[in-house]
Amino acid sequence: MKTESPDVREDNIAAIGIGAMIVFIALILVAAVAAAVIIQTAEKLQQNAETTGEDTAKNLAGKFVLNGGFVSAADNADFPDTTSYMFFAQLAPGSSPVRISTITYQVNCDNGLIEGEFGTDAQIQDMDSAGAGWKDPTFELQPQQPYVLWIMAAIPGVDCGASNGDSSVHLAIHVGSGGSTYVTLNIGSTAAGAEVA
Repeated sequence: MKTESPDVREDNIAAIGIGAMIVFIALILVAAVAAAVIIQTAEKLQQNAETTGEDTAKNLAGKFVLNGGFVSAADNADFPDTTSYMFFAQLAPGSSPVRISTITYQVNCDNGLIEGEFGTDAQIQDMDSAGAGWKDPTFELQPQQPYVLWIMAAIPGVDCGASNGDSSVHLAIHVGSGGSTYVTLNIGSTAAGAEVA
């Protein structure tokens, strides 16, 4: 015959195992949250770096490089030498094609400020076919292709042309959503063809 002991013994081993399991699960949850925060931060930093790189490339590449500036030729009826300038230019390396109508300019002198846009107030020609007429405003300029830019620097009431008496004139050319080119034109002579930049 089997006899049972009336004494009840407490078993603490199971309680210790459950406590350890709770601590273990808590550690896993904390690690998962920390990993999620680290991954999210890394993704945000990567996106910021890519955006900054794209913006920098756009601003550096999407602008004009001026290879020379001159007082306009005396025989140009549309852009006479007393009120206009001519530039040899090309889009910077790495630029995307740019539509002429998206390009604007500003000429600033002691007389005031002149603003205009290419295709209406200023014109562009191919370097190798300068006598072929102005490019259409919808034409897309290609990178590394040389062009001739003609800019009107006088409007009623404001004259920033070579003969206005200023020794320097400031020019800014803005390319659509790309970068801008800033140059100071040093007026040493008012003669047609005199170098200014």
